[in-house]
Amino acid sequence: MIIKKGFLVLLLAVFVVMFANFLGNYTPSTDPGKLANFYLAEDSIEKLGSANVVTAIVVTYRGLDTLGEVSVLFLVASILGFFLTGTKRKEDEVVHAPSELLKTASGILVPLTFLFGAYVFINGHLTPGGGFQGGAIIASGSLLAMLANPFGHFKHTIISVVESLSGVTYVLLGGLGMVLAAGFLDNNILLPIGKVGNLFSAGAIPLIYSLVGLKVGTELSAMLIKLRDTGVEQ
Repeated sequence: MIIKKGFLVLLLAVFVVMFANFLGNYTPSTDPGKLANFYLAEDSIEKLGSANVVTAIVVTYRGLDTLGEVSVLFLVASILGFFLTGTKRKEDEVVHAPSELLKTASGILVPLTFLFGAYVFINGHLTPGGGFQGGAIIASGSLLAMLANPFGHFKHTIISVVESLSGVTYVLLGGLGMVLAAGFLDNNILLPIGKVGNLFSAGAIPLIYSLVGLKVGTELSAMLIKLRDTGVEQ
């Protein structure tokens, strides 16, 4: 036992020395690299039409990676639904009724939360935010609605249809980019680039990010609803 603890202490000391040496010799780069300069170039921003450079990179240059991230989230939701299938909340389980303040406030805050989530991903090419952030906000609105009405019924069919259509349309737009433009999810399809800073600009980027926001929001909401219906502690 003593030998085991001594080995762990020695191993920890080695890691401390390694990280201390790394931090001591680390010099952060203050200038963008070659790849970053390409992303930040003025002609690149004008070509994409997006005032938010991060959005332009996520949706166009690395749109295939974003598809992978959304697919991972879908996989998590599918696995969760698979393992919770057939598990129902016990009828005699005690569920505390929400306060009158929560029920009243949710009637005002839930629609505003959904509206704000839509605003975040629709304007993702202009301001900080985007599909993942807007989808998370929409899911928080769903959570608030469930807290205010624990026995409320959510239309699973509508959620599934919106999730599926947004995902399929996202992939189809990516394919159109390969056929009609320079590559997968290229923004020079369907919509004009427009003027940087305007709502209707950046080509197909707002549409793509809106699809991502809807898919993320419905997937997270579906997971929350499934956890509520099965009585699993959230």
